[in-house]
Amino acid sequence: MQTEHQIVKAVYAAKENSDKADDLIRAYIPFIRSEATKFMTRLCTDQDDEYSIAMMAFYEAIMGYEKGRGTFLSYAAMLIRSRLIDYSRKEARHQDNISLYEENGADDDRSLMDTLADDRDYYEESAQREATRQEIEELSAVMASFDVSFADVADNCPRQERTLDACAKAIRYAGENKQLLNELLRTRKLPLAQLVQGSGVERKTLERHRKYVLAMLLIQTNGYEIIRGHLYRVLKKGDRPV
Repeated sequence: MQTEHQIVKAVYAAKENSDKADDLIRAYIPFIRSEATKFMTRLCTDQDDEYSIAMMAFYEAIMGYEKGRGTFLSYAAMLIRSRLIDYSRKEARHQDNISLYEENGADDDRSLMDTLADDRDYYEESAQREATRQEIEELSAVMASFDVSFADVADNCPRQERTLDACAKAIRYAGENKQLLNELLRTRKLPLAQLVQGSGVERKTLERHRKYVLAMLLIQTNGYEIIRGHLYRVLKKGDRPV
């Protein structure tokens, strides 16, 4: 099994060479088929449209992937799900020769329009839950590589309003200066000196809540849009962007 470093190296080579892109797609056909199967909730075959869509989405992931977006396979899986959801919606909207307002039958007095709406909601909610689960699992793995767990973050979270605001200020500064996030991923160390200098937050405050700040900075890196969006909503009332 390739390491993440090897995968990223292969992806960047595939960006520049179509033959290498084809080779990479062929090597990950089991992964592509597996992602399509998860979405379809049945075995995906070569004859299914979803298979072709998933393969094109994987190629799109190769072309669009940048370092710092999390692991490539998680990024590719999210893109495959997104394209399959788009396809499912389009198919539902363009079914021909069926009245969307005709009742389904004696046992179901809902119209087909109602049924399709329910199905779309189901697919969206299911895909969103799966995407969220994968983001959490990926973030947990990345945090573990920094020797930090969710329990550590909870224990290390600032309790006082003033301290929470100070940490948020440093986190916001890092989010606006991506080179700090890149430095964090490269060195695997919290860039305390740069955070102190740029944000004006006292070093002892950041050191005392290092694991909390570290986790929040990792969430700022690309690839955790769902988690980041949730935190924005939770903290919006207190005006503490994360």
